[in-house]
Amino acid sequence: MIKILLLTDFSSGYGRSLLEGVVRYAREAGPWVFYRMPLYYRELHGDEGVVRWAEEWGADAIIAQLTDVDLNVLNRLDIPIIVQNYKERCHGLSNLTGDYYGTGVMAAEFFIRKGYKAFAYYGFTDTVWMRERGEGFRDAVSEKGYPVYTFDDGRQLSDGQWNFDAERVSRWLLDLPKPIALFACDDYYALQITEVCKMYNIDIPGDIAVLGVDNDNLLCNISDPALSSIELDVENGGYEVGKLLHQFIEKKITAPADVIIKPVRIVSRGSTERFAVSDKYIGQVLAYIDENYCNPLSVDDLIRIIPYSRRVLEKKFKSETGMSVYQYIQQQRIEKFAALLITTDLPLTEAAAGAGFPDYKNVSRIFVKMKEMTPLQYRKRFTIR
Repeated sequence: MIKILLLTDFSSGYGRSLLEGVVRYAREAGPWVFYRMPLYYRELHGDEGVVRWAEEWGADAIIAQLTDVDLNVLNRLDIPIIVQNYKERCHGLSNLTGDYYGTGVMAAEFFIRKGYKAFAYYGFTDTVWMRERGEGFRDAVSEKGYPVYTFDDGRQLSDGQWNFDAERVSRWLLDLPKPIALFACDDYYALQITEVCKMYNIDIPGDIAVLGVDNDNLLCNISDPALSSIELDVENGGYEVGKLLHQFIEKKITAPADVIIKPVRIVSRGSTERFAVSDKYIGQVLAYIDENYCNPLSVDDLIRIIPYSRRVLEKKFKSETGMSVYQYIQQQRIEKFAALLITTDLPLTEAAAGAGFPDYKNVSRIFVKMKEMTPLQYRKRFTIR
């Protein structure tokens, strides 16, 4: 029987999904037994205490959320350890980490497609996941020539929590240009934003559109309006953690290897339900596309609903969204198709048709270009097994 010591926080949706993935692998490869050690145990007894307990229990491996690592102490155990990143990635150990930068880029592209010209990021710099999400967001926005406003009161997140100051945050929010697209480092911090906006009568999404990360259903639906959020491939990441640990335990691999959790898609809810375009007719076009992209749709159809010529429509549309009408429609259809691939069991051709693509061969080619994998590979990669 393999014994796995869990030294991490499983109170969040992210943590629970991660554990579900590890347990799913354990059921396939078992028998495994788990012991959930609370984070405060390490705070009280240090790494020496964790090592003593692991030795007495006979742990075969450890999954741990560590803000700092004393390799000299932990290596005495001579068992595989996978570290869930918090402050920084750990050199010399396997990391459970994420494509944090890519998550920030996904957030920026989502808001840019909605026509925003002003952007804000709510997060800190002294943890790798916050810092890199902010960097990805800022770089993608800056490429389009727009500024990013960041909250910075001179303090940093320390030991996992920051003393939230609603009044200070409200002053920052009130001073931001409007309308603005705000990306928060995760759903917990996005919920802080929506709560402060409620307290100070800041309209969401009219003044500030808010997007979080983790797609924690509880946090997203506590918010008013409900939070849009980036869904991460967490449960499959947990499965890969279990698989990696098993390979270490059986001595099939020995060198440290990382598990990288990818962003999958944006789950849109009320906090981002608007377009920030200055031209009301382009706003009408965007709304019409969002309601009808699953149906046959052409530029001629759009011209019929607004007083613009084809040339004027194309010019103004690209000015507002950064892409052509055709590109925008294709983007919406691909995102719908991708969502159907991982949320339904529809055959690929039916999923494509449901997203507005009558020709599966054509959609497959477009999908590979946008997602860098085939539709079947995408379904296998991101569907919960």
